[in-house]
Amino acid sequence: MLRQLKWAGCWRVVVVLATLMSAGSVFAQEAPVAVSGRPSEPNGQILQRILVKVNGDIITQTDLERRQVEAIRQDGLRATTETELRQALVKVTPRVLSAAVDELLIVQQGRELGYHLSEEQFQDVVENIKTENNFANDEEFHEALMQSEGMTIDDLHRTMERQMLINQVQQVEILQKVVLTDSEAREHYDNNLSEYTEPETITMREILIRVAEGLGGTVNVAADDQARHEAEEARLRILAGEDFSLVAISVSDAASKANGGLIGPIDLTFVNDAVQTALLGLGDEEISGPIRTPAGYHILQLVERTEPTPLPFEEVRETIGNSVFSERRVEEYRNYIGRLRNEAVIEWKDTQFEEAFLSYDSERDGDVTVGG
Repeated sequence: MLRQLKWAGCWRVVVVLATLMSAGSVFAQEAPVAVSGRPSEPNGQILQRILVKVNGDIITQTDLERRQVEAIRQDGLRATTETELRQALVKVTPRVLSAAVDELLIVQQGRELGYHLSEEQFQDVVENIKTENNFANDEEFHEALMQSEGMTIDDLHRTMERQMLINQVQQVEILQKVVLTDSEAREHYDNNLSEYTEPETITMREILIRVAEGLGGTVNVAADDQARHEAEEARLRILAGEDFSLVAISVSDAASKANGGLIGPIDLTFVNDAVQTALLGLGDEEISGPIRTPAGYHILQLVERTEPTPLPFEEVRETIGNSVFSERRVEEYRNYIGRLRNEAVIEWKDTQFEEAFLSYDSERDGDVTVGG
């Protein structure tokens, strides 16, 4: 839970970001409004800019900046100059806005469904954190929480409840509705059999006689003829009864000579086209003639070929389940969020933010209709 953060760099991004936004140089906002919070004004209210209202709940500039900083850090974007920060903001802001609205809709739905984090549950978590981190008392824990996370105990409670609401809604309203029957898994297997088929493989032996290049990488005709002649001599020795592996060890220039020229089993599609064509024309233990490739001349022997083999359904049942479940989970989530958005009253206070929000979702999922 508790971790040491490099707050100096983080706060530099926050300060520059706030400067850019207050100057209207990234996205403009309307005038600030009073929002209840920890006292910073005589009346106990904090002045913040409201960016959007979602069913009456607000997302403020402060909320957005916190999410922008986190997104920039998670994406590993460099933002050491004002220009780099502008570029990073343009990249992350549309995605951040979309996630913020969706998260707020899910939290609202969780509250409507009656989910909440009880004080007893919260205290249990707090006690576990204190025990795991060997805090002697509440004061020590609160101080460490502020130093490492920048949070008060009330902030922690709100954050935990928010995450609990999101998890509960996702579990009950989304994940429990995503199912995959055995017949559906079998149908997916049959319709996508190539995805669950081991490719054709070959095991072979090779002898390579390299061809020395001429000046400037040109072909040296004499060297080419000499290499071809040596390859043919090696082939004739094997046909005369010498062991292929021993001939490979004595004359081959390939790294495989240490294994008597043995290679594989390997996926046939991984080998050079000329070599692949030659191998497909060989029977077991048959020897090829000299084959020219960019490396030189090869003599090949086919040791074994395995045909493409479908994996048994039971071996890939779990893989299919995970893959299809993940696809359906994403689809169900998007459908669920789409329904919440269509039923929501979403009031944007700045057209640039609204356009960024809509363009991101349009590019990601196709057109999204937002109610309100």
